[in-house]
Amino acid sequence: MPTVTLPTPSETALQYSHALQNAIRTRINAAGGWISFADFMEAALYTPGMGYYSAGAAKLGQAGDFVTAPEISSLFGKTIARQAAQVFELIGHNDILEFGAGSGKLALDLLLELEQRGCLPKRYFILEVSADLQQRQRELFEKYASHLVSSIHWLTCLPNEFNGLILANEVLDAMPVHLVVWQNHHVYERGVSCNQQAFEWQERPLIGGELFEIAQELIPFRDAMDHDSFRYASEISLATRHFMRSLAQILRQGVILLIDYGFGQSEYYHPQRSQGTLMCHYRHHAHDDPFYLPGLQDITSHVDFSAISRVALDSDLQLLGYTNQAHFLINCGITEILSRIPADNTHQYLPLANQLQRLVSPAEMGELFKVITFGRQIDQSLMGFSRGDKSRLL
Repeated sequence: MPTVTLPTPSETALQYSHALQNAIRTRINAAGGWISFADFMEAALYTPGMGYYSAGAAKLGQAGDFVTAPEISSLFGKTIARQAAQVFELIGHNDILEFGAGSGKLALDLLLELEQRGCLPKRYFILEVSADLQQRQRELFEKYASHLVSSIHWLTCLPNEFNGLILANEVLDAMPVHLVVWQNHHVYERGVSCNQQAFEWQERPLIGGELFEIAQELIPFRDAMDHDSFRYASEISLATRHFMRSLAQILRQGVILLIDYGFGQSEYYHPQRSQGTLMCHYRHHAHDDPFYLPGLQDITSHVDFSAISRVALDSDLQLLGYTNQAHFLINCGITEILSRIPADNTHQYLPLANQLQRLVSPAEMGELFKVITFGRQIDQSLMGFSRGDKSRLL
């Protein structure tokens, strides 16, 4: 159980969670009594009709479990639109492919700003695995920009090829991760077993395969491995690596823009982070127990941007920039967008100014959230990375 006191779910929500727990138990039993945490996380988040992102409960905003940048302010999507417009000029294509569009708020703000700038995309693709979220996105556009609905195309799988801008905001952190433990000179994978009452952690030696090879290369703090008390636990995401390879395969010309919270490898596997970065979000409370009411809470892990970059470069993509969210938004002109509202119009200006502060303040989202961009056939630098480059940290 989480050490924090969490809001009590409704009886209906509990029934959903119990049904999902039974489905996961069946999966564990069928696998011989143990599954990887990556499999558990995938089941908890994406089981059709029961997983956190597949069922019908609100996820975003005050009624949900967490708030993302597009929900905080329309300034976020409008600012990204400025970067998108530059990409369109560079490549001569103006299609956009967004992954995991959530409520649809980012797409809405981005498209309305591009429309105002006279460079509306021909097609805006949204790859969304949740039918419920697809419906919510459609309803948002029908309510606030019905004239743009015809330009939006919902996908459930990757296209064979793509030219344009690929966009993913807070998508990588929700991809399943494997949990690995380094102890003395051995590597273990922390998986999940179950008894009649609860899910339980169970570690098994890791002895081969892609996960083992990555873990062997990483081994945090090799000089400490000889100490009997040495033990270090963290996450390795094969899913994000496979995701990057998939994007590299389909991108013919264009830019991949990824926004998420995380670190480069040296910060990610830091001595002070010996228990990893796994975090759960339930009704705006954060805790670290992924077994608490599966299906009703989000489960996330910080992103290892060094791993993302390595795979992208190995796939012949260009690294176009890596910086924090504050630098990216300021470079793209977020303050100029705010200045459209006269400062003496305090009713409109002050709320937006407060929202901007949440997006760029180091104490809020400005430093922890990073923006990394890759491209193919791009021969100019992007405005979002003109200052504050952090590529040395990858």
